[in-house]
Amino acid sequence: MATNPLKEIPPPVMAKGTVVFPPYLHREGFVPRKLADFGDGGAFPEIHIAQYPLDMYRNLSAARPRSKIVSVTVDAHANVMHDAIARQDENLKKIVYSQLEDIIPKILKGEDEEEEEFHDDEIEMQKEIEQTTGETKAALEKTLNVKLSAAHPKNVPQHSSDPTYFTYSLSQSYEASFNSGANERIVRMANHPVDPLEPPRSKRKKFPRGSGSPPVPVIHSPPRPVTVKDQQDWQVPPCISNWKNPKGYTIPLDKRMAVDGRDLLGVQISDNFAKVSESLYVAEQMAREGVEMRSKVQKEIMMKEKERAGTSDLSSEG
Repeated sequence: MATNPLKEIPPPVMAKGTVVFPPYLHREGFVPRKLADFGDGGAFPEIHIAQYPLDMYRNLSAARPRSKIVSVTVDAHANVMHDAIARQDENLKKIVYSQLEDIIPKILKGEDEEEEEFHDDEIEMQKEIEQTTGETKAALEKTLNVKLSAAHPKNVPQHSSDPTYFTYSLSQSYEASFNSGANERIVRMANHPVDPLEPPRSKRKKFPRGSGSPPVPVIHSPPRPVTVKDQQDWQVPPCISNWKNPKGYTIPLDKRMAVDGRDLLGVQISDNFAKVSESLYVAEQMAREGVEMRSKVQKEIMMKEKERAGTSDLSSEG
């Protein structure tokens, strides 16, 4: 009969309280839950559940119930802060206004209270400024150290400036005049300082680049025979300057005007000038006739008025 692996089988306990574990391959249904189930040993690999021998990797803080009691706290003036319970959980980083003084306008507060609040605000602002300054300084120092470490490499080869001495013996073939009778000589070898501004001694030669892939062929139309018309169309006349002669000298103005041929052309007067002068003459005659007609009419009117005045005088005398 098959056993149910989900059903927990309690471990057998002897008379003295020692736990006896089921033998290997016979632990179906055995689920270790307590410390005594492991017997000061490790976990059982054939049991596929979460096991905590000796309470290792067990989150004891999450298992314990969190206390809801808030400790008594006081403010800067040694007054008990009864609003500490409102500053828990999500309100921990928020400003909570829980006192009557928080809702009183500043214009109704006393001068002492305003001075105290101003002093407290100034202290908080100074602390905030110091904290921000420290964070900014740390960030700038970190960035500066990274750049300085990159500019100053660690593995710089050290060249020793101490000279090295070598001893060598002369061969017997040299004459006494060359070696001055000495059998050995000492050679001093030292590193010559290198000028950093000295130009390079080895010249770099640039060789032409090797031929790569062949160029893309340009497809042209088949050649056609050139006709006489095409030859005439392609004949571009040379550019002749009006300012300079073929030798590059500037042509005088009178010579250039003479060559231009303007003096050879006849003067042609347009017929519109005659039409304009005739129309002006006709307009003037019409204006004169109009003035004469007005003057005649005015004279006749004056004569009639004089005749009337004369007849009226005669009638009055008679």
